[in-house]
Amino acid sequence: MSNIIATEVVLPGRVEPEGLTVADRELPPPGPGEALVRMEATGVSFAEQQMRRGKYYDQPAFPFVPGYDIVGEVLVVGAGVDPALVGRRVAALTKIGGWSSHLTVSAGDLVPVPDGLTAEAAETFVVNGVTAWQMLHRKAKVRAGQTILVHGANGGVGSTLVQLANAAGIRVTGTASARNADAVAALGAEPVDYRGDVPAQVRALSPGGVDAVFDHVGGPGIVDSFTLLAPGGTLVSYGTAATKNEEGDSRLPVLKLFIRLLWWNALPNKRNASFYNIWAGRRRRNRFRARVAEDLGAVFDLAERGALHPQIAARIPLRETARALALAESGTVTGKVVIVGDAEA
Repeated sequence: MSNIIATEVVLPGRVEPEGLTVADRELPPPGPGEALVRMEATGVSFAEQQMRRGKYYDQPAFPFVPGYDIVGEVLVVGAGVDPALVGRRVAALTKIGGWSSHLTVSAGDLVPVPDGLTAEAAETFVVNGVTAWQMLHRKAKVRAGQTILVHGANGGVGSTLVQLANAAGIRVTGTASARNADAVAALGAEPVDYRGDVPAQVRALSPGGVDAVFDHVGGPGIVDSFTLLAPGGTLVSYGTAATKNEEGDSRLPVLKLFIRLLWWNALPNKRNASFYNIWAGRRRRNRFRARVAEDLGAVFDLAERGALHPQIAARIPLRETARALALAESGTVTGKVVIVGDAEA
């Protein structure tokens, strides 16, 4: 097979979405343990929105190709990789590099996509599904009959969290703007207007507090999230969206958040606080991969059985990724903005 010419969307520096550039690059054949994948679907997550501001905690130096996850078809494999993978639809967490028509991925990171899911549907559940599943079932360990609060319930992770909780028999309250209240209710959550008095609204629904809060916002509102917990409840923080436009060292808001969470855990308050990072434990590579495959497999199974419904906010061609990024940052959509490859556009 001749070398592939990949079309890549490059983030050249701290630019507005329209500052993204498109370039072609020749890819060599995959090396040992690798697979060459034709991207069918990727997307815009909050990580890429932070990266373009230079605010993602451990992003590479500019310029680079963003793209946190992909779904695609395996075209060719390197030495030591099962040749049966060729022609299979797979998913992978990539962290960067996904905004490309073709890319080389370590074969150990590939997770099979069930035949009953389209590429776009599967894409909405990769980083969002792993994140939501692990926070709900591994971090907070919420049980059937309990109640949770999901901030940003109309977003990619939030909408997946709501559906996973419903599938597990968990009651959900979700914050969103008033215009997205109907969409949040349709997902199966009791909507709360985040522009109003959130603590008062949540306490009216759950006077005794909630069993878990999932907070990607951080900032001053994290205090309300913690105080809304019932005794024995768990706060899972997984972002600092409130500080995304602040100038200065991008590590400082995260450091402040860590200190606050540690302080709360040191208090005799019978409540728990933790930070979720999807890449935690990746140094134990085989264990990390096994968990991702297990958890994403469980999410895909629920989706294939109809218990989860993909929330696709828009479907935009790769060469128009600037438009996809701007739309995702607008805060006007429910679900995930999906970017599709040339063959699917």
